[in-house]
Amino acid sequence: MAAITEEQVERVRELVASIPAGRVSTYGDIAAAAGLSSPRIVAWIMRTDSADLPWHRVLPVSGRPAAHLATRQLENLRSEGVLAVDGRVRLGEIRFAFGAD
Repeated sequence: MAAITEEQVERVRELVASIPAGRVSTYGDIAAAAGLSSPRIVAWIMRTDSADLPWHRVLPVSGRPAAHLATRQLENLRSEGVLAVDGRVRLGEIRFAFGAD
């Protein structure tokens, strides 16, 4: 993976922090909004620097959390009114659009 700059990390952090309760975004949405070449960069940043962010609002485009996070992530989302059906969040209904204020 190419070197990730502090500016890129901060931009991803700002975007994740801006996702309102009851809404979700995908790694790809965040990558596009941050001008990054791949959702994997966002995933790497989230893995290493997201403890103080609403990380649970970021999902793969499938709407299914990673297996090791699923229980906790879906519980956090449920507490915000986001429901999953068979372990999948329906992105079409609650996907947050950056810059669409």
